[in-house]
Amino acid sequence: MKRVILLCIVALMGVHGIRAQKLITLEDIWQYGTFNANSVPGFNFMNDGKHYTRLEQNKIQQYDLTTGNLVQTIFDASTVANQAGFNGRIQGYRFSNDEKTILLWSEVESIYRHSTREKYFVFNRANNAFAPVFAEGKVSLGTLNAQADKVAFVFENNLYMRNLQNDEILQITRDGAANAIINGGMDWVYEEEFALKRGFEWSPDGQRIAFYRFDESEVKQFTMTLYNNDLYPEYETFKYPKVGERNAIVTIHVYDVATGQTAAMTTGEETDIYIPRIRWTQDPTQLCIFRMNRHQNKLELLLANAANGATRVFFAEDNKYYIEESILDDLTFLSDGNRYLFTSERTGWKHLYLGTIDGKKPLPLTTGNWEVSQVYGVDEKRGLVFYQAAEKSPLQRQVYAIGLDGKGKKALADAPGTNSAQFSSTYDYYVVTHSTINAPASYTVYNLNGQQLRLIEDNTALKAKTKEHQAREVEFFQFKTSENVELNGWMIKPRDFRENRRYPVLMFVYGGPGSQQVTDAWKGANYWWFQMLAQQGYVVACVDNRGTGGRGEAFKKITYLQLGKYETIDQIEAAKWLGTQSYVDKNRIGIFGWSYGGYMSSLCLLKGSDVFKAAIAVAPVTNWKWYDTIYTERFMRTETENPDGYRDNSPVNFAHLLKGNYLLMHGMADDNVHFQHTVEMANALINANKQFDTYFYPNRNHGIYGGYARLHLYKKMTRFLDDNLKGAEIQLTPTNAPRDVKLIEDRQKQ
Repeated sequence: MKRVILLCIVALMGVHGIRAQKLITLEDIWQYGTFNANSVPGFNFMNDGKHYTRLEQNKIQQYDLTTGNLVQTIFDASTVANQAGFNGRIQGYRFSNDEKTILLWSEVESIYRHSTREKYFVFNRANNAFAPVFAEGKVSLGTLNAQADKVAFVFENNLYMRNLQNDEILQITRDGAANAIINGGMDWVYEEEFALKRGFEWSPDGQRIAFYRFDESEVKQFTMTLYNNDLYPEYETFKYPKVGERNAIVTIHVYDVATGQTAAMTTGEETDIYIPRIRWTQDPTQLCIFRMNRHQNKLELLLANAANGATRVFFAEDNKYYIEESILDDLTFLSDGNRYLFTSERTGWKHLYLGTIDGKKPLPLTTGNWEVSQVYGVDEKRGLVFYQAAEKSPLQRQVYAIGLDGKGKKALADAPGTNSAQFSSTYDYYVVTHSTINAPASYTVYNLNGQQLRLIEDNTALKAKTKEHQAREVEFFQFKTSENVELNGWMIKPRDFRENRRYPVLMFVYGGPGSQQVTDAWKGANYWWFQMLAQQGYVVACVDNRGTGGRGEAFKKITYLQLGKYETIDQIEAAKWLGTQSYVDKNRIGIFGWSYGGYMSSLCLLKGSDVFKAAIAVAPVTNWKWYDTIYTERFMRTETENPDGYRDNSPVNFAHLLKGNYLLMHGMADDNVHFQHTVEMANALINANKQFDTYFYPNRNHGIYGGYARLHLYKKMTRFLDDNLKGAEIQLTPTNAPRDVKLIEDRQKQ
């Protein structure tokens, strides 16, 4: 009797604790934005390096970076509303090099996930003249030349130019056609996998335009079905090259404004290649063309004569695996016309190098068993390069400056956690964004001497909410697998955590090549969902498997030709390790992932059927042969070349192994990982006579958002976890006596 009374008192105390604690709800996270962090958008720095502009309430406002004070209103959209077809709403803007002209755009509509079309307008600050760029319809990629006397754009897959001095519009190409020829724009796969939208570049003197031409007429099409409450659905068809299929044939051309002539650049006889970037050198007659083979393990930089198209290779790099895509944006030509900055993994770690067009041996600027993660720019006046690195730990990031001679390295932001920076145009000032896994971002202005000038935002209100809701501290951990591989992880333990209880576990995974989830950085909205689950009695954990970034090439590229193999082994080992902890119920471990993470969670449930009880897969790849050429072949080559890699690591081939509970979710208008992946997975499960849950989201893309979609999705996922993992908490007594769990079950219902 005394024992029952004691248990009741303990249970009532627990109920009181729960009521005192402010509970996190899905509505707070996904509907009301209660936990949204205040962010500071990217700075549009002005030429003087001290001021920046920002779009606020349809006005372009100029601010002093050092004080935060408003200096002036540069442009007020209300003064030109309803003129020249302008609806009075600015959605973006860009200054000319001399800041005397502003290119504005409005009425933006999406094409794919990243590309758009819109209306463009030009505003002359000297005489307040305001005019449309093109009156016949929405266009894409409007861009001023350096002299701001011309603007180029793409309309219906053709490249155009407007002369702002005489208002003449010139059509540069004429063969553009939907799903056939693209001039000046990008096809789907280049946009998605090479992060390119604009397919043309003005020369420094504004007298030439280098542009891409895609011939995608032989690329196979994919069709998505959209449901809009009409009698018949709408079908959206676009070119999407899948593994082993034909890519578009890409060529580079240069249009000469003075002569009206277009020259084709020589890129070699082999047309089954990639041209992931073009970039003008400091010489307006010399264009740099990046040429990469289809296997993406050889990169060459070509120097092209813009007048006649003749080219020569001035840099080449091979890799036994693949060339890291992130290095493509790091190339910077210096003003002397000979030197250039680039990054490479040639030592097994990504580092900075200084090369010369005349072919001398590159000078390494950084060295060591750590990685440069981002290059911010070069200040030639001071002879400095600014960059971010994971020098102290793969879990953290610091900001540094180093001389162009590789000397004088200086830390500009190295507080524990993750530091990133935005530098002013003159590099006199920089804004540091700093966060940790337990604290949202702060934004602070410094001068180049390292002196703090002001704090812009530190998310004090959100930090207070973490205390109000008694958010559990996220803890880092490390463990070694049975193969003696050390892996990093983080964990959130339940509220009222007790070592002598056994809790269910949800593992969160992404795990894709070069990615990282286990970093000392703020995790955004998912952080709050994980905290909500911890409030409800879950352990939430995340482990970065082999193949992820921050730890060098050998760790990252071990997954080459076998995507999913080592990653799955490591996640299963992580679950087993968690299962050995005294507070974990090894029979109630689940895993959740989205996109590559959905692929991983699927494989883990199927191949780790004795370890995982449940898995949630959102928008998963289920067979690599259905994904695009550039991404998949970079890591796997083609199915013909690597049949074992595809067969052994695609979830559809292991549907018969399903034992646990499986929730499969997908947007039906996903142009990236097609709904086909989930349909085929469902078909494989049905053919194997396996039960599973599925949710699909009509007209939603890879992100599954809009309206209540995201809230709806997380409600389903939470309910699925509660139904399949939560159960009753198990408390171990010193005598290992069976425990009546009814009081705990009752408390969970409070």
